[in-house]
Amino acid sequence: MAMKSYVGALLLLLSFSSSINAQVFNVATYGAKGDGSSDISQALLSAWKEACASTTPAKVLIPGGTFALTEVALDGPCKAPVEFELQGTLKAPTDPSLFKTDGWVVFQHIDGLTMSGGGTFDGQGKTAWGQNDCAKNTNCRTLPTNLRFNFVTNALIHDVTTLDSKYFQVNVLGAKNMTFQNFHVNAPADSINTDGIHIGRSDGVNILDSDIKTGDDCVSLGDGSRQITVKGVTCGPGHGISVGSLGKYENEEPVEGVFVTNCTIIGADNGVRIKTWPASKPGTASDMHFEDIQMDNVLNPVILDQGYCPFNQCKAGVPSLIKISKVSFKKIRGTSASQVAVKVLCSQSVPCQEVEIADIDLVYNGPEGPATSECANVKPVLSGKLNPAACAKV
Repeated sequence: MAMKSYVGALLLLLSFSSSINAQVFNVATYGAKGDGSSDISQALLSAWKEACASTTPAKVLIPGGTFALTEVALDGPCKAPVEFELQGTLKAPTDPSLFKTDGWVVFQHIDGLTMSGGGTFDGQGKTAWGQNDCAKNTNCRTLPTNLRFNFVTNALIHDVTTLDSKYFQVNVLGAKNMTFQNFHVNAPADSINTDGIHIGRSDGVNILDSDIKTGDDCVSLGDGSRQITVKGVTCGPGHGISVGSLGKYENEEPVEGVFVTNCTIIGADNGVRIKTWPASKPGTASDMHFEDIQMDNVLNPVILDQGYCPFNQCKAGVPSLIKISKVSFKKIRGTSASQVAVKVLCSQSVPCQEVEIADIDLVYNGPEGPATSECANVKPVLSGKLNPAACAKV
């Protein structure tokens, strides 16, 4: 894990050194106006096209000001590393029907991307959240995500904010060696399906020293997530730091190597969570470790749920076929907002293997009595102080 942090720091150093001599492509040169209403999509696409064609490191600059931006896809491959520096605020259209795709600002097929500048991607999602009926309608229209990174390699995203996305704040697909550092996500607790950073089918993604406030999972890891580090993240409000949900679709790829350390979770619905659907397709999730986590009034501080079935959109009585192994929950402390502070509910068909629970200290002060735990289909290795007593109810 120390090596992954070193990689993030090294990328940061490289980004600074490359930007010193980078050729700058300022969108204002291409006609962009920071008046809050003039669409700058064509100016941005023109600046990006020239920066991407540069044979030496290049920078696309959006200066201070407020800029209206319709959906754009910033495509590679580029001939040299490119930095996207956002100093001002980009504002998305408020009406979801104006979007033709499910992404607002999309970066794809790029090797050597840096994003910086202290600016904000404002998705203006408040008007859209009420139109999200995906909880009840399986054929719902997917609303646009603020930032999509598709097949991006060797990337550093730092010192920018994503605000009030209509759907997921950030979606990462097919990435390799990508780091988010000092990254900020901001949306209210009642924003629907606004996962902070969702990762799928990616290898080597680090989320470091960042804060995520949103209405769904602060971090969610889909199938094919490999070697993921989440360190120094503050989460809440939200639904916690989650692996899954897994098993809903055919041919999902394994989840392997998840390291969540030194995080703080405040007032969230969940803390650290692994979730799989019942009646799932077969699959695996292994080598997942949650350590040194501070919980502050979290509803479900530690939860492994292989019967995850929101809004009854599943066959709840049929066991999951996702095999979970090599999991550890260590040094987790703080306060629980519910009596059952630790839940490890594994599948009856494929019980969890090699689960370790150590040094848990979670306090509940509600009327039902002290904190308790609940387990099923698991025989964990226990060590250290355990409050509540781990797997007291099986």
